[in-house]
Amino acid sequence: MNKADKPIFFIDRALGKKYVADALRSVGANVEVHADHFSPDAPDIEWLPEVSFRGWLILTKDDEIGRNFLEQMAIASSDAKVFVLSLRNLTGEEMAEIFVQAIERMEKFARSNQSPFIAKIYKYGKVRVWKNHTQLLKILKNTT
Repeated sequence: MNKADKPIFFIDRALGKKYVADALRSVGANVEVHADHFSPDAPDIEWLPEVSFRGWLILTKDDEIGRNFLEQMAIASSDAKVFVLSLRNLTGEEMAEIFVQAIERMEKFARSNQSPFIAKIYKYGKVRVWKNHTQLLKILKNTT
């Protein structure tokens, strides 16, 4: 698989713009960073649909994204594919290492799970579903 066939990972502002992006690029990943496309204070409900429309996989450490009703609505209505780092208080280098360990699992998860979804990334790059397609679309259905 060449670089053009690989998914694009979007690094949200919570992960910064250096360590995770540089580490993923160093292993051949296509990466876009929040700061290159949106203002630093752009609300998640504004950028989530745009990033999802572009087909990018979203990486964050902001686990409120899976708890905040409006953000869940934005994810559900835009068919977003979101990966949330489950560990807290990590350095940029530690976060980068975990995402690098998880890159193949995230790509496989994105190919084999229907969007929208929110998955969690754990130590050693383990990937597990947090909120699946059905759960997120139920949120939409209950608001219409």
